[in-house]
Parts: sequence; structure tokens; C-alpha cells
Amino acid sequence: MNLQLVAAPPRPAPGVDGAGPAIRLDGPPERVTAAATATADQVAPDYVVELENVSCYYGSFRAVRDVDIRAARNQITALIGPSGCGKSTLLRTINRMNDLIPTYRSEGRILLDGQDLSAKAVDPVAVRRRVGMVFQKPNPFPKTVYDNVAFGPRINGYRGNMDELVERSLRRAALWDDVKDKLKQSGMALSGGQQQRLCIARTIAVEPDVILMDEPCSALDPRSTLQIEELMAELKKDYTIVIVTHNMQQAARASDATVFMTMGDDRAGFVVEHGRTIDIFTNPRNQLTEDYVSGRFG
Repeated sequence: MNLQLVAAPPRPAPGVDGAGPAIRLDGPPERVTAAATATADQVAPDYVVELENVSCYYGSFRAVRDVDIRAARNQITALIGPSGCGKSTLLRTINRMNDLIPTYRSEGRILLDGQDLSAKAVDPVAVRRRVGMVFQKPNPFPKTVYDNVAFGPRINGYRGNMDELVERSLRRAALWDDVKDKLKQSGMALSGGQQQRLCIARTIAVEPDVILMDEPCSALDPRSTLQIEELMAELKKDYTIVIVTHNMQQAARASDATVFMTMGDDRAGFVVEHGRTIDIFTNPRNQLTEDYVSGRFG
């Protein structure tokens, strides 16, 4: 029996009938926070994604060991660390993309709003509807700009006004002005930065709760990188974002929290330190963290 995930309350624009397909699983109770009556410093973090004692394996090789990290609602959490320490593996574990690899398995719990996504009864397709992913290299479909954005809502049975949804998604991805006269042209004809923003528009068109980004700017020029960072800052008002980056300046500029990972002698990645970005970069608790963010190794 497949257990269906409960989506968080949708975020339709005023006057829009619905914000995507209903994806249900006995979802999280309505949250009432003190944010409206207290300052941010007085409100306990509202964690959307929580990894509890997670280890990841490819066959007999343990790629990640005993990871405990959390990502707070409406914040950007950056994963940093040397190549090969398991950052992308963790990212793909959150939305169960690694399930597609025959030799892969994981231990521990991955929670989304308190629900265990790693449970065998949970439908991984439903997980991926709630946890969207943007990859290192822009990967628009060989379709028109319009059809790229409409693809997800169509296969999920969206019954609202598709034209309005496509325009709204492109506006939220800061791409509408660039492509409003090119909607019937191929998305693959756009520039690299525009293609990446198109992929972001495609992701948010299905109204996920979490957006995962695996080095989304590594193939982009500095101007396009800045545009993506500005877009992330805007999107975090509505989404929880987890990003993998090797760019220390980007992590320091764009994220609210940072997780530093490295590898042990067994080549398994593990978390060294996790905290507010400003603390990680200005007052780290661990010497390994200080050495990495200051460029002494990595």
C-alpha cells in the first residue's frame, strides 16, 4: 500500500483557482507560530526538513555516515565541504532521487514537516512533488518555454488557468520579461542563466514546499550567478531552500544557515559543524571549519 503525502497548504495567487494537484498523506497539523507577535529572535526555528542519523550506502561503500541536520522554514541552508564528502548524495536522498540507483540504500530518518519520507510505504513520486530539485547544469526539456513550465502541472492534473500559472511561475523566477515574447520558442535556445531560471520556474510551477539546488550557479557567469542568488532571496519568502555550493562567497552571501561536511579516513562524509552562516564564517567552533572557510584546505 502506498502512503500518500500530504501537501502543505497551497499558496495560490489572489483570484487563482487552486495552486496545483492535491497530494495528501495525513499531513502536518496547521501551525500557529508566534511570528506575528514576537521578534524573529524570540521565535524558535520551524524546521521543515530534518535528517536524523542518516547514513547513505552505494553497495557496501558507506558514502555518508550519521548525519543530523535541519533546514528551517523560509530560510536558505547551504551545504559546503570538499568534493566527494556526500553533499549531493544527501540532497538527492532528501527527495529520494537516489532510490533510482539499484545499489543505493539509506539508514536513519528523513522528515518533512515531521513525516518520515524514508518510510517504505511513502510514494517517492509524491515526495518529489513536494521537494523540487534544480540541478548543477541547466536541463530544460526540448520543448517550448511555455511547455517546460506547464509540464509538471499537466502531468499532475492541474485544472486551473494554465496561462496564468505559467506567467506567474515565470514572474516568480524573474524570467517573464525576458521570455514573454518567446513562449513558443525552445527553452534550449535561452542563455545559460535564463535556462537555469526556466528550470526554477518549472520547479515552482507545481508548488513544492522545499527547493533543493545542487550547485545551481557553477556553470554560470558572475552576472547570472548574482541573478540566481537574488532570485533565491526572493523565493525563500515562500519556500525552504537547501543548496549545495563550492563557492564560499556564495554561501556567505546567500544562505541563512550553513552545514560544513568533510570526509573521514573511511571516505565517508560527515557533518563537522552546522550553524548560522554568520557564525560559521566569522566564529566557527571547529578548527576544521575555520581551515576550510579560510581556504587553508579543501
